[in-house]
Amino acid sequence: MLAAAVGAVPGGIDRPGQRSMAEAVARAAESGEHLLVQAGTGTGKSLGYLVPALLVDGPVVVSTATLALQSQLVDHDLPRLAEAVEPLLGRRPTFAVLKGRHHYVCMARLDNSSADEPGDTLFDSEGGGTRWLGEAGRLGKQIQRLREWAMETDTGDRDELDPGVDDSAWRLASMPARECVGAARCPYGAECFAEAARQRAREADIVITNHSLLAIDMLAGRNILPPHKLLVIDEAHELADRVSSAAQAELTPDALDRAARRTRTHIDDASYESLVEAGDALTVGLADVPAGRLTAGLPTPLAEALTLLDRATRRCLDGIGEVKADDPDPVRKQQAKTVLTDLSNTAQRLLEFSPHDVAWVEKDERGRRAAVVAPLSVAGTLATHLYDERTVVAASATLALGGKFDTVAKSLGLDEETEWTSLDVGSPFDYARQGILYVAAHLPRPTTSGLSEAAAEEMVGLVEALGGRTLGLFSSRRAAERAAEVLRDRTDLTVLLQGDEALPLLVRRFRSDRNSCLLGVMSLWQGVDVPGDACQLVIIDRLPFPRPDEPLAAARSAAVDAAGGSGFASVSVPIAAVRLAQGAGRLIRAADDRGVVAVLDSRLETAKGYGGFLRRTLPPFWYTTKPDVVRAALKRLGSA
Repeated sequence: MLAAAVGAVPGGIDRPGQRSMAEAVARAAESGEHLLVQAGTGTGKSLGYLVPALLVDGPVVVSTATLALQSQLVDHDLPRLAEAVEPLLGRRPTFAVLKGRHHYVCMARLDNSSADEPGDTLFDSEGGGTRWLGEAGRLGKQIQRLREWAMETDTGDRDELDPGVDDSAWRLASMPARECVGAARCPYGAECFAEAARQRAREADIVITNHSLLAIDMLAGRNILPPHKLLVIDEAHELADRVSSAAQAELTPDALDRAARRTRTHIDDASYESLVEAGDALTVGLADVPAGRLTAGLPTPLAEALTLLDRATRRCLDGIGEVKADDPDPVRKQQAKTVLTDLSNTAQRLLEFSPHDVAWVEKDERGRRAAVVAPLSVAGTLATHLYDERTVVAASATLALGGKFDTVAKSLGLDEETEWTSLDVGSPFDYARQGILYVAAHLPRPTTSGLSEAAAEEMVGLVEALGGRTLGLFSSRRAAERAAEVLRDRTDLTVLLQGDEALPLLVRRFRSDRNSCLLGVMSLWQGVDVPGDACQLVIIDRLPFPRPDEPLAAARSAAVDAAGGSGFASVSVPIAAVRLAQGAGRLIRAADDRGVVAVLDSRLETAKGYGGFLRRTLPPFWYTTKPDVVRAALKRLGSA
C-alpha cells in the first residue's frame, strides 16, 4: 500500500525513513503501545501514518496544529491516496474533516441575526469603538450574502466561502458549541451543517481535525470526535500549548458589557443593573493593576469586582431558569445562559487563586485590560484524558530535544506507568553537505531586547555576501524593525518586513524576488515554506527563550525552582529548543536546497550548560564559528 501511495506522488521515491515510520505506526496500532516518532523534513511523514491508518478497524482521527497542514492532507494527500490504494483495498477509502461548531454556518443563528441587532453588532464596542453607519451597512450586505450562501452550500464550512466575510459578520452566522441548544431542541436541527459534519466523521475511515478541537473534546468528556481506536497527532510539539489555550479563560469589561446587552431581554431591570455595576467595578479593579503575573493574591479592588460579578451572574441565571422545548426563543435563551455561566465560572476560578492555576493581567496595544487564568500544567490533563481507550501516535519534526524524547514525553503526560516507545527516522536530506550552521561566537552576549550594533553589522556582512535571499527571524518586533532599517540604509536589496503587508503577499514577493529579504517575528519561525534558492540564508538574532514577562512560562519555571529543580533548564531551554529547531528548519526544504543558518547569539557556542543541548536539537548541519568561512560560502552561493 505504501508503494502504491508513493507511486502516485509526482516524483515520489522510496524513503527508508518513511517505510520505518509506517511499520512503527502499524505495530503501535496492533499492540496498543503509544508511539512518539520524529520524522525530519522530507521524510513524507503524512503517508507514513495515513497508509497504516487505513488498515485500522473503524475511524482513525488525525489532528494537526496548522490550517496549512490540514489543507495539504484534505486537498492533496488524502484524495491521491484514496485513488492509489483503491485496487488493493477493494474499495475507495473515505475521509472527512471535522472542525469546531463555530466553523459552520448556523441556520438558527442566521434566522435571528440582522445588521442592526444591538446585542452583537451595531453598538458592539469589541475592537475599540462603536460601528458607524457605513460599516453597519457593509455588515448587512455580508449577512445577506451569508443567507444566500447558506441555501446553496453543501457543507456550511466557512473555509469554502469565497470571498470570505468579516469576523463580525461570521459571528452573527455561527454558533459556538456551548451556546447551541442541540439538534433536538433547535428548529433547524434536521438541517444543521455541524451535525452533518459529525455524521460524516462517524462514517469515514480517516477524520481530520485540529489540536484545538481535540483539546476541547478531551476537556468536554470525549463526546465530540467519533469513537476511535487510533489517534495520530501531527505537529505534536504544539499540542500542550493548544490544550493550555483551550483551558484558559479571561474577563474584560467589554465582555461584561456585551453580556449585559445580550441577556437584557431575558432578565429583569435589577439584574441587568447588577451586571452593569459589576462591569464598572471590573474596569476600576483592573485599572491600577500593572500588566503581568499576579503572584501575591488578587488586589482587593479586583477581588471585590469579581465577587460582584459572580453574585450578579448567579442572580441572572436564577432569573432565566431552564431552557424548555416550548420556549419562544430557545436559541437566544441558551446563548444568554452560556455567556453568564462562563463569566461566573471564570470569576470563581480567579477568586479561588488555585496553586494549579496561573492568573495575570494583560494590556493590549490599545490599553484595554483583561484578567486571565490558565492551568499551570496540562501534563496531568493529558495523562488522564489523551491516552485512555485509544492508541496515540505523536509525530513531528521536533520531538527529540537535545537528542532525547524525555522532555516532550513528559509535557505530553507520558510517564513510567504508561507504555510508550519512540523512534527517530531521521531525514533523507544530507544536512552536512546541504547546509552550514554558523554561530557568531565572537559577538558579545545579547543584553537588550533590540538588535545590537555588533549583531547588525554581522547581519549586513552575511546578507551582502549572498545578495539577498535571506529570511530573518527575530525575537522581538523592535529587533525586526531595526534590522529592516539597517538593511534598507546599507544595501540596495528589497526588504520585506512582517506587518507592512499581509503575510501571504510578503512570502509570494520573497519567493519571486531573488534580491529580497523577509524579516519578521515568531509566526515566521514555522509558518514559511520556501524551497529552492529563494531562501538560502536564515538569520536568527538570538536564542528564542521565553521572555521573563510571559506569565505561563515564568510561573512554570518558578514552580520547578520551588521544588528544588532548575526552572530555566526544565522550562525555558526546551521552549527555546523547539522554537530554534522550527526556525532552522526553514532552510532545507528539498533535496537540492543549499544554504546557511546563522545564529547571532554567541551563547549557542559558549553556554556550557545548554549550548550543546540546543545544537543537538537542530538538524546535523556542518558547524562553524568562523565568519570568513561562512561569508566565503555565501559568496559562492550568491554567484552560483
